[in-house]
Amino acid sequence: MRTAVRDVMTTEVVAAQENVPFHVVAELLIRYAVSGAPVVDENNRVVGVISEADLLRKEEFKQRYYGDYYRPPLRARLRHTAGSEHGGYRKSLGQNAGDLMTAPALVTTPEASVVTAARLMDKHGIKRLPVVDAEGRLVGIVSRRDLIKVFIRDDEAIKAEVIHGLPLHAVSKVEVAVKEGVVTLSGQTDKSSEALFAARHAENVDGVVDVRDELTWKEVDTATIPPVWGGA
Repeated sequence: MRTAVRDVMTTEVVAAQENVPFHVVAELLIRYAVSGAPVVDENNRVVGVISEADLLRKEEFKQRYYGDYYRPPLRARLRHTAGSEHGGYRKSLGQNAGDLMTAPALVTTPEASVVTAARLMDKHGIKRLPVVDAEGRLVGIVSRRDLIKVFIRDDEAIKAEVIHGLPLHAVSKVEVAVKEGVVTLSGQTDKSSEALFAARHAENVDGVVDVRDELTWKEVDTATIPPVWGGA
């Protein structure tokens, strides 16, 4: 089975209420050594996220607009040129988490796969996602560091999952060995499609770093490979 966000997320989350003052948010991030946190309403529903970058907007725009010499880095200048400067200036005037946060927040759910969460982070260039239930209430947070936990799975656990996903008639014909996340498949199947399925299945198991396909077969066939073959 695919690893879900619930399997790797952190349930003890540093979060801020919308009305928490600027300096309290700053103290919160420093105290818990995090670079950002979800912002929640009175019902613990996620309404946004706040980061160190959001807090720094105040100092950045104070210098820029009140005469101090300041030349923002290239990334900031590109952001200003792209039209987000007004939003940044608004944040520089903020006094609490609700004023400073980025909204709406990108979130995920406990049932989502780690692959889905990783793709969402990559697409939007973010480092963490609040995890919410069906009502939008905060139940955890998942970071890039959490997602890579799937690559430190025990070799025996990986082996068991690879074997479990094989069709029953092929289990005795396919030998599975795992070392440091690298799966080696050997043996001889009846048909080429069975060998191809075994290799593809192994590649899709969470925690697999690479697959060495040493399988051979008795007969070349062009049968369509079923999407699910005996395993869960």
